[in-house]
Amino acid sequence: MLAMTLDEALNFEWKEVAEPVRKLHEVVIGVKAAAVNRADLLQKDGCYASPPDWPQWCGLEIAGRVLEAPENSRFRAGDRVCALVGGGGYAEKIAVPEEMVIPLPEEISMVQGASIPEVWCTAYLNLLLEAGLQPGEVIFIQAGASGVGLAAIQLAKKMGAKVITTVGSQAKAEFVKSLGADIVLNHRTDDILQVIKVSQPNVALDCVGGRLMGQCLEYMAFGGRWIMIASLAGGDTTVNLETVWRKRLRLIGSTLRSRTSAEKGRIMSAIEQYLPLFAAGKLVTHIHAVFPMQEVETAHAILRRAENIGKVVLTLE
Repeated sequence: MLAMTLDEALNFEWKEVAEPVRKLHEVVIGVKAAAVNRADLLQKDGCYASPPDWPQWCGLEIAGRVLEAPENSRFRAGDRVCALVGGGGYAEKIAVPEEMVIPLPEEISMVQGASIPEVWCTAYLNLLLEAGLQPGEVIFIQAGASGVGLAAIQLAKKMGAKVITTVGSQAKAEFVKSLGADIVLNHRTDDILQVIKVSQPNVALDCVGGRLMGQCLEYMAFGGRWIMIASLAGGDTTVNLETVWRKRLRLIGSTLRSRTSAEKGRIMSAIEQYLPLFAAGKLVTHIHAVFPMQEVETAHAILRRAENIGKVVLTLE
């Protein structure tokens, strides 16, 4: 089969690789679409390798058709599915633990299906399992127009929370408002710290970090939970430790990729309950752009320039 591998110089190379060999509880999927994530950019740069038991090329979420399945599986050859994977999604085929695969309704396209697993699992993991977000609480979501940001905004509103989010343009601001964001801040022009000081979030979902993170932490509500999933603005900040213990704040580091297949499977099972809402258009996976797999560099460049509203997806015929 063909896969979009990385050569020794970390350049993309569409080349022949070994066919996936299905283990006892795995499903082999013929990939039709693979969404692009910032983790893929890090892997392309040589600093975020796939876990050892996954293919060592990019791709964390895919959609396609089942080619092989275990004898007693709920899946059969030809079934439409989407899957969360630890790596290797940029390929014609991939073997995935069955628990990380969910059926894809006919109303959801392959492109849309590929854009669900990684970002919606990330949002669910962090808002529900890590933060325990409650109705009426205030959540601060950085990068609201990203794939994770859009998922987190919709999930938070569904849970009855008030959403403050950051974006980088007027077009992005208008889109996240259409999804229900209550306060939208342009990180280039608005005083984020002043808004946080007044609103005092109970929860933060932060992929930015940097100097602002420590400043905002000062104004979290009592019992606040600040969840770090990346540090795009840098890993250094200053935290007032007295504020942390006086307010009983929790700083939580969280990644999805490093979790076990069993953990990921439980989260995917939770996401499956939302599929009828996606099919009915009540939850949105906004597709910013679609490219054939061979145009992967163009797709990555959009994320590197932070131009996207929602997801960029690669397709295979």
